[in-house]
Amino acid sequence: MKNIILTAAAFVLSLTAFSQKIYTTNSEYSADIKVYVVSSEYNADLKVYKVSSEYNAKDNKGLWYFEDSEYSADKKIYFVNSEYNADLKIYFVDSEYNAGWRESSKKHLLY
Repeated sequence: MKNIILTAAAFVLSLTAFSQKIYTTNSEYSADIKVYVVSSEYNADLKVYKVSSEYNAKDNKGLWYFEDSEYSADKKIYFVNSEYNADLKIYFVDSEYNAGWRESSKKHLLY
């Protein structure tokens, strides 16, 4: 019985551990990550696609669902005005298939 409970808990955790539910905060100090939106995908660390459902925001692949509540989010971000103040540079893409990491050394920021 104990093994079944542990297996079920591990399964549920694996489903949510790498989801990308994002909340945009108005305070730099309450954010987990400072983000800058670049004008070219070639300057981005991560190409992001905004999904319409939280269930599509899975893995750490740039598929973001923007939450209305910070308590439901996995990460809180703050958009900065300068790329030099950013932890992560992103570019919004028009297709889910174009989303992904360009600079894999920054992946740890969204785990």
